[in-house]
Amino acid sequence: MAVLPLPQPYRFDVSTERYRAFGIDLANLWLEGGLHRVFDGTEVRIEEVPEGVDVDPLDRGLRPDVERYLGLSFDLDGFRDFAEGDPVLAPLEERLRGFRPPLVPDPWEALITSITAQQVSLFSAFAIRNRLIERFGEQIGDAYAFPTRGRLAAAAKDEIVAVGFSRRKAEYVVELARSDLDLDELAELPDDEVTERITAERGLGEWTADWFLARHLGRATAWPAGDLGLRKAVEHFLGAVDVREVAARFHPFQNLSAHYLLVGLRVP
Repeated sequence: MAVLPLPQPYRFDVSTERYRAFGIDLANLWLEGGLHRVFDGTEVRIEEVPEGVDVDPLDRGLRPDVERYLGLSFDLDGFRDFAEGDPVLAPLEERLRGFRPPLVPDPWEALITSITAQQVSLFSAFAIRNRLIERFGEQIGDAYAFPTRGRLAAAAKDEIVAVGFSRRKAEYVVELARSDLDLDELAELPDDEVTERITAERGLGEWTADWFLARHLGRATAWPAGDLGLRKAVEHFLGAVDVREVAARFHPFQNLSAHYLLVGLRVP
């Protein structure tokens, strides 16, 4: 084991809440007080210690991926200062202080997870996603590595339907896997070009692009205005307002604001 120091305060319990809120997540497995995730063929266990997290194993090759996964790119100090001036964010930030949204390390996983979650509850989405992971992924230790693009490109649509996808969603997955979309290149592009590239693919809309920007690239101003969960959270905390227009209120911390609103609604 090796201690990875994190900027304090840090709330491991709240930061990993998403991986328990909607059922078991085989690719981000909560087990006996720790989080298990496969990085580059190695299962890593992450658990809280006073200075940050204990990571087993942690070497130079894995450390950047683990740091990204734990959301170290987010400017929580700047967000805290910003939130102090907002009557809604101020109590949320105080209550959830130390919440650092985790990022999906793999762009392919981020897009397929979004397809899984289209027009179904998150509980159903997690269950279907787990069946996809069991069928096409690789178990390494206790957790599973998410199915690779190549593995799903080689799959028959009927195989994907068999794990719970609609036939149309199965087509989206296979077509995306076989497409020419350069996923690594997206990280180098500005937000509007990322959205343009993603929405050009069949079955991928603005909602998917927004969450890709927010939960994979960690872009500061990403604001998934079309997300039903965010709409409910905004209505709960702000009342009947236009969700797209209210994004300007949270500039330049729309991404963190969205996460704090969502988790603030779920976590007592």
